[in-house]
Amino acid sequence: MNFLDEAAITVVSGDGGKGCVSFKREKFIPRGGPDGGDGGDGGSVIFRASKRLHTLADFKQRRLLRAGHGKHGRGNNQSGKSGADLIVEIPLGTVVKDGETNETLFDLTIDAQEVIVATGGRGGKGNRHFASSTNRAPRFAQQGLPGCRKGLTLSLKFLADIGLVGLPNAGKSTLLSSLSMAHPKIDSYPFTTIRPNLGVMSFEDERAMVIADIPGLIQGAGSGRGLGHRFLKHIERARLLLHLLDITHQSPQDILEDFHVVRKEMEIFNPALLDKPYVVLINKIDLCGTGCRDLGQLQDALDEICVESLPISALTGEGLEELKGFVFNKWL
Repeated sequence: MNFLDEAAITVVSGDGGKGCVSFKREKFIPRGGPDGGDGGDGGSVIFRASKRLHTLADFKQRRLLRAGHGKHGRGNNQSGKSGADLIVEIPLGTVVKDGETNETLFDLTIDAQEVIVATGGRGGKGNRHFASSTNRAPRFAQQGLPGCRKGLTLSLKFLADIGLVGLPNAGKSTLLSSLSMAHPKIDSYPFTTIRPNLGVMSFEDERAMVIADIPGLIQGAGSGRGLGHRFLKHIERARLLLHLLDITHQSPQDILEDFHVVRKEMEIFNPALLDKPYVVLINKIDLCGTGCRDLGQLQDALDEICVESLPISALTGEGLEELKGFVFNKWL
């Protein structure tokens, strides 16, 4: 199934049924009076959040969502049946926005949470409601109210506890696979990750945290370059960011510059991302060698700007238990 985290759809609620104009006609009851029933209410379009879904792929072809119309009222005080509500399941973490104004209408973050996105039209009243002492035989009834039609935009944001950020090939996907049961695509070329991936990191006490890996960021990502800018929203809800740096990539000074580049792109996309707690993971220390001078220099440079760092090897697992212990003690 293709990953889809944005969708534009149209929702249409049902029309209310017409009220009925009718008069009771029975033997021995020559003047039975009005007995027109009410029209049924139109069905509403309801969104229900579901943790079973992880993409908006269902809406790639399903662009129009329509609820049922209410039935018309009938004689003998018979009300019309209400139109069927249309209940649509959407992934947990979906933001529903107005298609015209881009205003956020709903943010579904709780499993089984329901919201009415288009309310059905009310059914019209039958003529029995309009009988009075001065008008005992009303020959009119209410028309049902029409349903509403809305254009909506759906935007999925992962509900992850931890977000992984860094340049392409920093080792984010390898780290995700080492910390969880996830199996993202891993290779040595840039932008191996072309869609966000989720994994669950479990602890000995059976508690767990969800990790989101987004495509690598490059300079200009916040303005649309590369792939990462489109997916940065998936770490907006994260409680902790793990920023991966590749110790083998360049000199300590250049690596530190790369760190600032990624932080700048995050700021351009959403300044609030810089306020999130984060830890720098200096990755690929298995390729650095014993007593690596570059590792010490990079850690000293990060210490000078008050950035906490941990050396790890996502490939061999070195330092990952320390990382899990750090996360457990501070964030669980």
